[in-house]
Amino acid sequence: MKNGKQSSQPEKGSSRILSLTVLFIALCGFSFYLGGMFCSERVKIEVNDVTSTTTKAVASPMKPTVSPLQIKSVSFPECSSELQDYTPCTDPKRWKRYGVHRLSFLERHCPPVYEKNECLIPPPDGYKPPIRWPKSRDQCWYKNVPYDWINKQKSNQHWLKKEGDKFHFPGGGTMFPRGVSHYVDQMQDLIPEMKDGTVRTAIDTGCGVASWGGDLLDRGILTISLAPRDNHEAQVQFALERGIPAILGVISTQRLPFPSNSFDMAHCSRCLIPWTEFGGIYLLEIHRIVRPGGFWVLSGPPVNYNRRWRGWNTTMEDQKSDYNKLQSLLTSMCFKKYAQKDDIAVWQKLSDKSCYDKIAKNMEAYPPKCDDSIEPDSAWYTPLRPCVVAPTAKVKNSGLGSIPKWPERLNVAPERISDVHGGSASGLKHDDGKWKSRVKHYKNVLPALGTDKIRNVMDMNTVYGGFAAALVKDPVWVMNVVSSHSANTLPVVFDRGLIGTYHDWCEAFSTYPRTYDLLHLDSLFTLESHRCEMKYVLLEMDRILRPGGYVIMRESSYFMDAITMLAKGTRWNCRREETEYAVESEKILVCQKKLWFSSNQTS
Repeated sequence: MKNGKQSSQPEKGSSRILSLTVLFIALCGFSFYLGGMFCSERVKIEVNDVTSTTTKAVASPMKPTVSPLQIKSVSFPECSSELQDYTPCTDPKRWKRYGVHRLSFLERHCPPVYEKNECLIPPPDGYKPPIRWPKSRDQCWYKNVPYDWINKQKSNQHWLKKEGDKFHFPGGGTMFPRGVSHYVDQMQDLIPEMKDGTVRTAIDTGCGVASWGGDLLDRGILTISLAPRDNHEAQVQFALERGIPAILGVISTQRLPFPSNSFDMAHCSRCLIPWTEFGGIYLLEIHRIVRPGGFWVLSGPPVNYNRRWRGWNTTMEDQKSDYNKLQSLLTSMCFKKYAQKDDIAVWQKLSDKSCYDKIAKNMEAYPPKCDDSIEPDSAWYTPLRPCVVAPTAKVKNSGLGSIPKWPERLNVAPERISDVHGGSASGLKHDDGKWKSRVKHYKNVLPALGTDKIRNVMDMNTVYGGFAAALVKDPVWVMNVVSSHSANTLPVVFDRGLIGTYHDWCEAFSTYPRTYDLLHLDSLFTLESHRCEMKYVLLEMDRILRPGGYVIMRESSYFMDAITMLAKGTRWNCRREETEYAVESEKILVCQKKLWFSSNQTS
């Protein structure tokens, strides 16, 4: 019996082991089966994640692993000939929607998406390729800017004169009847810094046809001429047709689209801006954009009132009162009288800390010192502030007399580059070297670059102005555009002695149609396509590009097919080129805009 029990125990244990083994094998098989069902789905999810990541990183120098963006073929129709001078964000047909207080209706008021035109702006009947620089400074085709009003109203002041099929610009103006060159000579006698490279950048408010800015170009001073779209019809368009830098704008309720402490000089020649009204808020904006040690020049009322008042339809007492008020306001914002002779008066913005400290300590001072919560460089749809922007220590070191003179300042890293995330002197040097190499390559793929065929140039999304710096010896000027949504590098551009503006490419630019010979962009669609619809950017580029003008688009390969398709819809002739390093992830599209006329016009 004992032997029988001992023999039966192993049998029970063996069957239990066998059962567990069979169960284990069954579970393993079932798990393998389930894994086979779901494994492929899991792989698909992982691949999708990688694709999404790769799409977001298309600007990487690595070879793209996704197919390029594809869009359907498109052909944009012609706009009505009534829109030949259409400026979407300063459209006179929309002015009645906005208030007249401080002429705010003249500011930017862009149409909503549902009111945007999806058509190509035609040129005027009889339009011709613009006269080339430097002859264009003195003459332009009448048919290109066919405005009789300004000719009739201003010909007696020698702004311009129509002769045959051309407008001629004799260089006259309301306050310089002996010609703009004589006027600037007088100014240089008062401001010697205009002669030695100290003064490099300037802004002319209420610019007329930009004769002052045009004369300064030969003197090494780069000027942005500013004027609204007003009853003079086309001051800015005349300026750009002449090949002189200009932009639509007005000092009203919002800051001008420039950073603080940018311009070496500001100028107003009977520009009709009411400087002493509204608490001097327009003067405060001039103070904000002029760098420490910079100059503000005024000619016209109320300067020289004791001799000029009879021609101003006012009384000498009124003009004297206005002049005293002007002087008091300027003193209260740390401007000092620098020089005056005849009709020209000059004030200089102080860089002395003690003046601004005095304002800060006086609780009853007007205007008061701006508090730290007001960002001085915020200038895109930013309201004017009734306070004085005091220069910081860093800005003080960027004042006239502290920064190098032109042209040395172009290649010296400004102190304000440290305000840019990752900005440094070595980074600027590297950026300049990169753009010298790129521009050399651009001139191979576009031989017109560097010749008199191209004058007005825009870098649509610059960083430090490297593209413009590489072209500084060519017969061009460059409008450097910094996105209002990107890092604030525009102060660096101005500190280098270049000019530019803030802008958002989801909206129309502040200029007339047919005003630029070359538009350049570097990865603009990679950076902005998540905000701005590509077709509207291309249509805006077509609007501001002259017939016969060029586009250089440097973009990720991911966007290149889609951009090419949209460009064909604008009637441009395009060809794809390799970059200077012939990388697969990035290509160059070179396009030229055709000259065509509306179907209801004659060519």
